[in-house]
Amino acid sequence: MAPPPYPLPSLPFLLLILTVLGLPRSSSTLMPGFRRQQLETGFQVGLRHIDAGRNFTRLQLIQRGINRGRQRLQRMSGMATTAERNGFQAPVHVGDGEFVVNLMIGTPPVPFPAIMDTGSDLIWTQCNPCKLCFQQSTPVFNPKRSSTFSNISCSSKLCKGVKPSKCDKSCEYRYTYGDESSTEGFMAMDTITFGELPKRVSIPRIGFGCGVNNRATGMDQTAGLLGLGRGVLSLVSQLGTQKFSYCLTSIHENKTSSLLFGSLAYSNFNPGKIPRTPLIQNPFLPSYYYLALKGITVGYTLLPIPEFAFQLGKDGSGGMILDSGTTITYLQEDAFDVLKNAFISQTELQVANSSTTGLDLCFHLPVKNAAEVKVPKLIFHFKGLDLALPVENYMVSDPEMGLICLAIDATGSLSIFGNIQQQNMLVLHDLKKSTLSLVPTQCDKV
Repeated sequence: MAPPPYPLPSLPFLLLILTVLGLPRSSSTLMPGFRRQQLETGFQVGLRHIDAGRNFTRLQLIQRGINRGRQRLQRMSGMATTAERNGFQAPVHVGDGEFVVNLMIGTPPVPFPAIMDTGSDLIWTQCNPCKLCFQQSTPVFNPKRSSTFSNISCSSKLCKGVKPSKCDKSCEYRYTYGDESSTEGFMAMDTITFGELPKRVSIPRIGFGCGVNNRATGMDQTAGLLGLGRGVLSLVSQLGTQKFSYCLTSIHENKTSSLLFGSLAYSNFNPGKIPRTPLIQNPFLPSYYYLALKGITVGYTLLPIPEFAFQLGKDGSGGMILDSGTTITYLQEDAFDVLKNAFISQTELQVANSSTTGLDLCFHLPVKNAAEVKVPKLIFHFKGLDLALPVENYMVSDPEMGLICLAIDATGSLSIFGNIQQQNMLVLHDLKKSTLSLVPTQCDKV
């Protein structure tokens, strides 16, 4: 090839010209400082419940959530059991949930509604050309139409974070969710946009799975998933943020919930005055947010539950997970039996047949207004944090059925703190200090 008829400018000279013109040098050059600036400012994005705006009673909403969550609960419990038996992280993932976040992806940005999931890491969306895609409410993302799209190299940290992965010409992934749902494709990077104008924030070079072979049930309102777990593939890890929070409104109110990052994670609260409980790491299942639950009070009685009922075992079994994608709280079976008996003895209502509700314990509701019914108070004693729940966070009524039910149930050794118990709480994750705060909040005002 013949040399050019004029000398090529040096790289420093090119960078100087770009700077003078006010043009970005490259997303990879500017990106670390750019992200720091966005996180120092903080940003917020709205969430909606997957059944929002539909004509269901509060009990029906919870029943639908329980039905969706059965397979999720089985997968979580199965993963803990696999870790216990085999001593390694199971390759089956969780990957569904209850709250949808409306994102945008690419340049120009196109809609990317995604399930928010604190129980998994991978961010993924369906991509064209699709070999097999489930029906979604927005057009399937076409990478060829995005000027900021790029593939991820086999040697990248994100590719190495995919387990299992296959890398030939591109970094391939396959995630199986244990209920015949799966996503398969290749890892890529693109700009993801959060929020609405005028506070919209676009963050470049976010790694995600471009799914070209996807099977899923109950995801027709979404295009994929936003993983917020503790692994390297999650949005939290990729942003490098040390703080994020979410605030879930009551599911029957049809109001917008919030997901907050960076400096906005505290909302309007003074960080020094917020009680905290430690986040525990399970080396066998490192993506989950485990809590140290020490005991439970019903009414004025501290229940006689041995502390080991909620402890995380050395083999990775047991413990309690905080989860945004599970509707109700599930307690280790023996602990739940003690809780159930305490509610029966302290509630001056007749126990009802609960077989049609999907819940374990229900009472006959003698009046149409459930607010007139007295039920025992409920306090969860986490290490360093005593959380007294509002009645609506653990009792659900249906005047038409004449029932009021306890929104807690039994499971195996793994306990899960569900999203009904988290509603109207600012759920703040401080990953630098490895702590979690649950602060009573009117979440539609956040």
